[in-house]
Amino acid sequence: MIFRQLFDRESSTYTYLIDDPETQEAILVDPVIEQLSRDIQLLKELSLTLKFCLETHIHADHITATGKLREITGCQGIVPNNADIECADIFIKDGEIINLGKITIKAIETNGHTDSHMSYLVNDSLVLTGDALFIRGCGRTDFQSGNPGTLYDSVTQKLFTLPDKTLVYPAHDYKGHTVSTIGEEKQWNPRFKKDRPSFIQFMNSLNLPHPKKMMEAVPANQKCGKNI
Repeated sequence: MIFRQLFDRESSTYTYLIDDPETQEAILVDPVIEQLSRDIQLLKELSLTLKFCLETHIHADHITATGKLREITGCQGIVPNNADIECADIFIKDGEIINLGKITIKAIETNGHTDSHMSYLVNDSLVLTGDALFIRGCGRTDFQSGNPGTLYDSVTQKLFTLPDKTLVYPAHDYKGHTVSTIGEEKQWNPRFKKDRPSFIQFMNSLNLPHPKKMMEAVPANQKCGKNI
């Protein structure tokens, strides 16, 4: 398996490229429109066919490249079940599996940051956690029908039940971290060292400013980025 972690500096977003070396088919997870040329070039250099673009959720801080990539490559766009998106080819449900050659990608419903969010377990060895679980943190819960209690349950009852050695790759990082493990986050993530009521109180008191691109990004992403 080829696994690449790609970064967009403006939004601090990680995009992930996963490829089965035998079929030369690839998936891009959470692609960013500003990095379209980079991702297309990488696919060409590695002689890969893009089969799917996979979203963890409807993003508020960047515009997805899924629509443009679909036009260029003919790939299919996959989004979480119940997401308010007009253009998805496939809505994926909790527990469903995407097969890419010998690679398996299992959807794990991890709502709370938004009301439609998936993490993806790849080959039972690494998990792409989107905005549900960050390295020593988590995504906010104060817009897009987010719910701190739901997020706490998603992380502690679903992600934290994975084996401790499972690698954790989030959708964002703001401090230069690239990877963690489930075991590390269970032990050291300060937000989930709290009990559920304390976590809810903490998240409700953050009072963060909205993402700069939110008013542009959310409606664009509901159309797979194609209205830009």
